[in-house]
Amino acid sequence: MASKRYILQIFVLMFIFLPFTNSIHFKFPSIFNFGDSNSDTGELISAGIESLEQPHGQSYFQIPSGRYCDGRLIIDFLMDAMDLPFLNAYLDSIGIPSFRKGCNFAAAGSTIQPASAQAVSPFSFGVQVAQFIRFKGRVLELLAKGKRLYKYLPAQDYFQKGLYMFDIGQNDLAGAFYSKTYDQVLATIPTILIEFETGIKTLYDQGARNFWIHNTGPLGCLAQNVAKFGTDPSILNEQGCVSKHNQAAKVFNLQLHALTKKLQGQYMDSNFTYVDIYTIKYNLISNYSKFGFEQPIMACCGFGGPPLNYDSRIACGKTKEINGATVTAKACNDSSEYINWDGIHYSEAANQYVSSQILTGKYSDPPFWDKMPFLLNLKF
Repeated sequence: MASKRYILQIFVLMFIFLPFTNSIHFKFPSIFNFGDSNSDTGELISAGIESLEQPHGQSYFQIPSGRYCDGRLIIDFLMDAMDLPFLNAYLDSIGIPSFRKGCNFAAAGSTIQPASAQAVSPFSFGVQVAQFIRFKGRVLELLAKGKRLYKYLPAQDYFQKGLYMFDIGQNDLAGAFYSKTYDQVLATIPTILIEFETGIKTLYDQGARNFWIHNTGPLGCLAQNVAKFGTDPSILNEQGCVSKHNQAAKVFNLQLHALTKKLQGQYMDSNFTYVDIYTIKYNLISNYSKFGFEQPIMACCGFGGPPLNYDSRIACGKTKEINGATVTAKACNDSSEYINWDGIHYSEAANQYVSSQILTGKYSDPPFWDKMPFLLNLKF
């Protein structure tokens, strides 16, 4: 068990000690993040829409932290690599949260398209952008009143100098499969990306100039989707993932990449970085044992046992009566052996691996592998 952790740490250190020829400063004073549960650090929980119980947070925070994970998310590792504190959720109101270094608007269950009445989260991308505008306006009002709150709020120039991060779109695709055919899902992608482009342009008009855009991961490899759509083995690929879900993600990513290139050409005074999360995650799932993992798809925290340990009727940490018996969705003995935490979200160990790959720069467009900016301050 411990040796598996060392394998991952050694793998990360390999990148740390690569030559730093032509390295540059890659420092941002603040980060403003938009997304879904992949980067939600407490927004949906702060809104009181859902609650998380133990064992969420057990691997790092020791208590539920508002994250749908046993510990840290990809964004937490990236913040750490940039020597910045973890982002507080926009709706955090307890404990005098500091927004000096940025703010997180991401909320679990969020979509790019406007939320429906049945949606888990009302905080669609457009709403998150509106929250940012409200946040910025209020910050500037408070800064104008004096220096008393300076240590809690971003400086005025942080809004232009900061990095705007995005990891959203997964729920648009995954949710569409419940009511649409594969071809119909593909047909929604242009509309989804028009909505995304509108949000990006609004942020640009608000002064944003540095954009960091994650694409969507392999949806078909999530235990939730395998359980629902993968009952016929013929529709699974060689890794046990639902083929059409993955293909839809690839089509979405191709169009998202094209949009990113278009925006870069349109806004020459800005920087757009597209990050290929799909390839990183799929490589991990395909070669899981190489990186010290035991289970590529099965959930660590869930109910039902192998092969998926996932039951849509009961979420991680919850207790419920099913088929006349009271059951609890409990965690596995060692979450570092699992890529998937709860059937939908990745474990901290998997998030750490994904982060290490992002930080190589070779999965980005434009790539920054020859500059290695983040790796100077890694604390993994």
